[in-house]
Amino acid sequence: MSLAENKARLRWACRRGMLELDVLFMPFVEEAYEHLSKPEQATFERLLECQDPELFAWFMGHEECEDKDLNAMVQFILKRVKV
Repeated sequence: MSLAENKARLRWACRRGMLELDVLFMPFVEEAYEHLSKPEQATFERLLECQDPELFAWFMGHEECEDKDLNAMVQFILKRVKV
């Protein structure tokens, strides 16, 4: 799959049921995804497979993701937003 095709697929996966998640994921795919290592890209794609309520709780700091790789990706995305 080409980078353009993969980004189109990811853009679609980033369209969530919650605006709060959309505003985190969409800019991340556009600005940072292609600069990630292959394992980091795979982790981000795995993150997108999670359910919205879980994602919301993790990103809003209500809960911490038990998966260390997913939690690291959540923290990475949050740091990018705060910069």
